[in-house]
Amino acid sequence: MAAKDTDCGLLLDMSQKTRGILSLITTFLWPPVCANCGRGICDSNHLCGGCWQEMHWVDRPFCPISGVPYPYDAGEDIVSPAVLADPPAYDKARCVALYDATARALVHKLKYYDRTDLAVSMGDWMVRAGADFLADSSVPLVVVPVPLYWRRLIGRRYNQAALLAKAIADQKELAYWPDCLVRRRATRQQVGLSDEEREVNVRGAFRLNETYRHSISGRSVVLIDDVMTTGATIEACARALRRAGAAQIFVIVFARVVESGRMPI
Repeated sequence: MAAKDTDCGLLLDMSQKTRGILSLITTFLWPPVCANCGRGICDSNHLCGGCWQEMHWVDRPFCPISGVPYPYDAGEDIVSPAVLADPPAYDKARCVALYDATARALVHKLKYYDRTDLAVSMGDWMVRAGADFLADSSVPLVVVPVPLYWRRLIGRRYNQAALLAKAIADQKELAYWPDCLVRRRATRQQVGLSDEEREVNVRGAFRLNETYRHSISGRSVVLIDDVMTTGATIEACARALRRAGAAQIFVIVFARVVESGRMPI
């Protein structure tokens, strides 16, 4: 028995050494660089000091419901006027950063330039952004991405929201339902549309995959997307989940568009 234990220990030690050697070789062949500017850094797919400072990270104070940042500390429980006037279909939303030049570059690399490797680092930041509800172990959570229409998915070959959702689910060891929501019809690109046009564009565009009809009732859902602009897409998805019986709906996006004239005061 002792000999078997010794053999297992030796194999484990050799395996660890092998991984260490492979890691050194990989680092030598592909030195880690900043995910944004390409400058050499210590850890791959992170940001250098300059790009880190250029990111407009979203931290408190912000609206406890929508997650929109406040220009000053209005109080921890102060809900924004926009939420009071038009309560969202979700319970809480959080984002990593404002959609500025650096955040936009990261999203575009993930979304359009096959930098799927960025999903892990971006997912790490999204986990920290949603820590207040992801850390609640008393609530069983399931992670669901905003879906693409099937033709767009074929053209792009992957759904960037699904990659982020998978990274988050893996890190927190949560259930991952990539096909829970279905985009039932093609929608126009939201870029360039007015707020009203965006809402009309996605109205009724999402439905629950019938496979999950009985599973989602009473569940708490973490809805994931890369960018929130007006929130029309997130709202449409949240309404579909709410109609299906989801108990709570939390939202995490990597970046959020907040126009200076719309900052809550």
